[in-house]
Amino acid sequence: MMIAATLLTALALTGCVTTSDQPQKSKPDPDAGRDAYIQLGLGYLQEGETESAKAPLSEALKLDPRSAAAHLALAMVFQQEGETASAEKHYQDALASAPDNPRILNNYGVFLLSEERYQEALSYFEKAARDTLYGERSRVFENIGLTYQRMDQPEQAKASFERALRLNSRQPLALLEMARIEFNEQNYVPAWDYYRSFTQISGQNADSLWLGIQLARRFEDHNRAASYALQLRRLYPASPEAQAMKASDQS
Repeated sequence: MMIAATLLTALALTGCVTTSDQPQKSKPDPDAGRDAYIQLGLGYLQEGETESAKAPLSEALKLDPRSAAAHLALAMVFQQEGETASAEKHYQDALASAPDNPRILNNYGVFLLSEERYQEALSYFEKAARDTLYGERSRVFENIGLTYQRMDQPEQAKASFERALRLNSRQPLALLEMARIEFNEQNYVPAWDYYRSFTQISGQNADSLWLGIQLARRFEDHNRAASYALQLRRLYPASPEAQAMKASDQS
């Protein structure tokens, strides 16, 4: 409530400016109001308060029904809530206003990927990747790689992850997936190199720890293997990876 009050007060104060001895009223700026509501909604979204995010974003759309940014933010709100039909509607509305915006294309692709609509996701990722000036282009290629992995096409996935790492060598997901691909192909040296680069810039989960255990054991790095195993047992005791490690130890 304090945040909303502050923003609304600031907007109200912009309605009157003084250019001479006599104050003159200026027309309210609907774009400024729209953008303030969008920023407020995004702030709530970043805090995980999706219910609170809807009201300011709806107000933004009242001021500008074709606002791509407001539709995109609402799409992300509904996606987080699992309201897929509403999320897709707002993604499509955002693209209707800004059909070539790479951020919207990429985010919609991520939504389609989560829905297992792989070919559709690829088409939007590929369109986003054509914008060579997009600052998050490496993430788009990372997403293309993930889509090819889900489609069981490892060679195309590998090429996409390599492309992502050429654009940004510090993409943790691309590093981890390259380590996994190389490990599955029994190319253990590059797999270990990719994995160690990944651990320098990212935290771990059960999946990455199990991969690290297998690689460390392969290179007889007993200290690392023991450390990763301890973390896997302590942090993820019920995970399939912990069960796989237990089965491996008993075999």
